[in-house]
Amino acid sequence: MRLAAVDLGATSGRVMAGTVGRGRLDLEEVRRFPNGGVRVAGATGATLHWDVLGLYRELLVGLGDAGEVAGVGIDSWAVDYGLLDADGRLLGNPVHYRDSRTDGVAESVHRAIPPSELFAVTGLQELPFNTLYQLVSEGARLAAAEKMLLIPDLLGYWLTGSVGAERTNASTTQLYDVRQQTWADDLAERAGIPARLLPPLREPGQRIGTLLPELAEELGKPELPVVAVGSHDTASAVVAVPAEPGTNFAYISSGTWSLVGLELDEPQLGAAALAANFTNETGVDGKIRFLRNVMGLWVLTETLRTWSAHGAPADLATVLAEAAAAPALAAVVDLDAPEFLPPGDMPARITAACRRSGQRPPESRGELVRCIVDSLALAYRRAVRQAAAVTGRPVDVVHVVGGGARNELLCRLTADACGVPVVAGPVEAAALGNVLVQARALGADLPDLAAMRRLIRETQPLRRYAPGGGNWAAAEARLSRAGVVA
Repeated sequence: MRLAAVDLGATSGRVMAGTVGRGRLDLEEVRRFPNGGVRVAGATGATLHWDVLGLYRELLVGLGDAGEVAGVGIDSWAVDYGLLDADGRLLGNPVHYRDSRTDGVAESVHRAIPPSELFAVTGLQELPFNTLYQLVSEGARLAAAEKMLLIPDLLGYWLTGSVGAERTNASTTQLYDVRQQTWADDLAERAGIPARLLPPLREPGQRIGTLLPELAEELGKPELPVVAVGSHDTASAVVAVPAEPGTNFAYISSGTWSLVGLELDEPQLGAAALAANFTNETGVDGKIRFLRNVMGLWVLTETLRTWSAHGAPADLATVLAEAAAAPALAAVVDLDAPEFLPPGDMPARITAACRRSGQRPPESRGELVRCIVDSLALAYRRAVRQAAAVTGRPVDVVHVVGGGARNELLCRLTADACGVPVVAGPVEAAALGNVLVQARALGADLPDLAAMRRLIRETQPLRRYAPGGGNWAAAEARLSRAGVVA
């Protein structure tokens, strides 16, 4: 069975063709294209948007290039959305979650709904760009809107004409009741968001519909089913975590963002989870993704972009080699600090953060990249240990999936920092999870997550890193003494 997986990340997108059957799981890249924010001037200042029409165009080209496929599924980053009017037309390009329009919005919402109540209902981590806060920031434009569609659901709507919201992504909005597995309509209304905006919910693996007739004719793909997968890319990536049955594993879906957590059967909604700022997102097959968002490789990507913009481009492989030779844990920063969220001059921000915490700033490119990678591994250590403490479940192994699995220095340092083995791979975890959920929906013998993960272990290249040394506790204490992290 050959299937098309549309996997959209915050900095790039791809259309992949996966083949599943008879113990086989292959993935072929059909089309890759850049993604990112587009800043557009307006009367009240510039707004950072997504070029969603460009993404849709690339999706169609990639789907055409994929040849004969039995189905297509779409996954993407979370929280962002498009608004449709009563005629089903898009009310402007979606706004990027890194835009500043939500500055201060959370505080205004909390005056009506305390954070503890929000967490008790939604189980969601407090982040300034949560969909709830984005919708509140829309203001009067909500009056013209009839439905809110998250990015994969919007693209699926344009393919099929069917309106809905897949659960794994809906659960990231801070508008979803994680215990009842329904929209939290009352909470939405109290925040000033009309409940009519929230579309019917779908299960991962549910058929959305088939291509609209004009698209089917244009692409030469009659009756092609569009399947709702784990449409939050992390939900699809967690499907492809190659965990052995019975192991106490943590996962890190490492890309522009890093999602660090555990797979649970029930949400964790107690005071400890709230204080640790963890999130409870719905996974495939009713699992709970108990995790924390960590800033991820965004800071490294922006560092390379900054150097290039200043006329001194740097090759990633070269600076990682220089970082590996640089002193370990010489300087560390809290990459989850607000100043690292928006685009900008990351080297200058890292220098300033080091000075504020009484550390000598990095002087060379290798030292600066080592600071980033050490700081990211330290953030992983903190999140893994807090997840284990909150749930009372020890962690025996950490699985790193996604683009970060290619980064040997990061994987080695993660094993050192967490004090347990790291298994790195697969790299294209989100696309593989997308394909596996589609394949099951269309008849493949993959009855559960265990069967899917067994196929991943048997077919995908994986690398194991044993824990080594490093005084990670001292580095963590250094930030704590400086008041940088709790």
